[in-house]
Parts: sequence; structure tokens; C-alpha cells
Amino acid sequence: MKNLYIVTGANGHLGSTLVRMLQRRGAEVRGLLLPQEQAASHSRVTYYRGDVREKESLRPLFEDTGDSRVTVIHTAGIIDISEHVSPLLYDVNVGGTRNMVELCEEYRVYRMVYVSSVHAIPEKDKNCVLHEVRHFSPNEVVGGYAKTKAEATQIVLDAADHGLNAVVVHPSGILGPYDRSGNHLVQMVADYIHGKLPACVNGGYDFVDVRDVAAGCLAAAERGRRGECYILSNRHYDIKEVLRMVKQVAGGRRLPVLPMWMAKAAAPLMSWQAKRRQQRPLYTKYSLYTLKSNDRFSHDKATSELGYKPRDLFQTIRDTVMWMRRRPARA
Repeated sequence: MKNLYIVTGANGHLGSTLVRMLQRRGAEVRGLLLPQEQAASHSRVTYYRGDVREKESLRPLFEDTGDSRVTVIHTAGIIDISEHVSPLLYDVNVGGTRNMVELCEEYRVYRMVYVSSVHAIPEKDKNCVLHEVRHFSPNEVVGGYAKTKAEATQIVLDAADHGLNAVVVHPSGILGPYDRSGNHLVQMVADYIHGKLPACVNGGYDFVDVRDVAAGCLAAAERGRRGECYILSNRHYDIKEVLRMVKQVAGGRRLPVLPMWMAKAAAPLMSWQAKRRQQRPLYTKYSLYTLKSNDRFSHDKATSELGYKPRDLFQTIRDTVMWMRRRPARA
């Protein structure tokens, strides 16, 4: 029996990396794009256009699969660093996931991998290490994105309890090459290289390579246990540490390091400057909150059960900068 992979969000940072990885393995892939998106040229990849908010537009993805063993990797979603849940954010991240779950059940797919986020995991005291949990609620997390990912994760786990062969992965802050979708962290690296980043913030987070997350998704598809969650993290890196790596690879000027209270006070001005450049602001009230939150995520379970092993971030930074140099128009 041959394997068929359906990847939603196939033009996104993680989705496109998954498509590239599966193509190199010689797998047959169906990728979901938004109606207005352009398809990349990959052999053995068939692209479909649809919107996760519109269930009927997704149906062709699941049809005419013959006797293939179908694995769905649902990466499509909106990443938003604002505080509140907008209607669009909810409809895509929650409603879109519900549509995918219902179609996976209807078409009896072999496996569904849902790409959640570490932000869906309830935060604990900074002295606590954060592990996988069994229950998710939007009332237990902060920020619009986190709330939608928590609710969507619970939808997937509830379906797994009723028989859907589904697993959940929780990536931390994704960074790496191949991004064409506007990843905030990749934008930060590009802004620093081009002298557009006004300041560094005294904070940090757990940053992980997109290729390691993609490999973790495929390992979860192959070896993950039904109804289980797996954290795909790395370790904490200060923002100034990340920018120091970028400077080692690409050069750049030394930036002032703002204490958090000052960054919060300056956030409206930096947001205004970003909008003048027609860019999304990197420093918002929610993103600054995140950079001081507990990010002591343990990936021991993924390492033990899936063979997950994240690389050092310097390699990620080096490869990201090299990719940007090859594609300056999108940097």
C-alpha cells in the first residue's frame, strides 16, 4: 500500500518545508493552497486550492485516493502576535481545524497530525518545566493566537477519544530557511541584516529550526501514539544571543538593548515605524509578554518516542542567512 500525504498550509513556512522533505523522500503529496497563492514546482506534488473555513472547498483533497494510506498534516493557520481573538483568527484556526477533523473522520484517513503550538499549553511558574498536558482551554492561556490553538487542540483530542487516529505536535518559536509566508522571527533576522531593526529587547524564547519541526511532524505521523501530544522545542535563547549569531554570519551594527519596561513604553512608536515601512510590528504587547514568559519546554517525550533531536540554533541562523542571500527579493 502506498502512502499519500495531505499537507494544508503548503505555502507556509512549515508546510512548504514538509512538502520539500516529503518530495525528497519520493512520497506522493497533495498540498492545500489558498485560492490566490501560486504553487511551487515540485515533482510528485499535486496542489489544490481551497480555504479551511469552507469545508466543501477541501473535499477534493480527500477524493480519489484509491487504496493509498492517507496521512493528513494540518499546518494551515494564522499566527498572530496581537492580544485578542479576531473573527478571522478564530474562523481559520478553530473552525478550519474542526472542518479538517470532520473530513478526516468522514474519509477515514489513516492518520491526522495537527500542528498546534506550545502557546496552547497553560503557562506555569517560571521555575516549572512545561510538559505535555491532556486538557486545553482558551481560558488558561494568554493571547488570541494561544486561545485559538488551545481550543483547536482540544477539538482534535476529543476526536481522537472517539476513534480518529490523530496526534498533536506543539512547536516552539519556528525559525529557519525557506520562509515565504512572513514568519515574524525570520522578519526579525532580515530587519537586523538590513539595518531596519531599531533595538533589541531584553528577553528571549525557545527557538527551533523549521526543518527539525518538519522531521518531528513526520516522526509523529509514523510513530506517535493516538491521542498523544508531543512538544517539538529546542531551548531558550535570548534575543541578543540570536542577533549576535546573525552578526557573526552576516555582520550588522550593535543595537541598544531595551529593558522590558522601556520596550513596552516604546512599542507603540516601533509599531508606527513598522507600519510606515508597510511591515507588521515585531514588538507588540503580546509578543513582549511572550519574551518574558516561561519557555522551559521539555521535548523529552518527543526525543524518547519519536527520535526527535533539535539542532543548535547557530546552524539555523547560518542556513537562514545563506537562504536570504540567495533570495534577496524576499529577504
